[in-house]
Amino acid sequence: MAELHAQPHSESPEEFKKHLGRYYVVFVALLCLTAVTVGVSYLRLARPIAIAVALVIASVKAGLVAAVFMHLISEKKVIFAVLLLTALFFALVLFLPSLTVFEHHSGMPGT
Repeated sequence: MAELHAQPHSESPEEFKKHLGRYYVVFVALLCLTAVTVGVSYLRLARPIAIAVALVIASVKAGLVAAVFMHLISEKKVIFAVLLLTALFFALVLFLPSLTVFEHHSGMPGT
């Protein structure tokens, strides 16, 4: 029976510094987007618009974290297909309750 050994990281210090630089860039981007989120909260936008803007900013931040820290930016197409399928399923689950809001009533009693 062959033994299973974990493959050691064979990254050079230069390659590690390249990844570290990417992490710093994402960290600064997340700080800036957090500042934008706080700034938008002071604009006194209408609630639906404020929620939409906050969700867009949060989605960008989540995308940055997933792409860089979870290393999805360098993954194969299968990972992206699963991610896309998950996003579509999430959108479907969010959309389903809205189907109950648009019930049609004829106005006649008992219907």
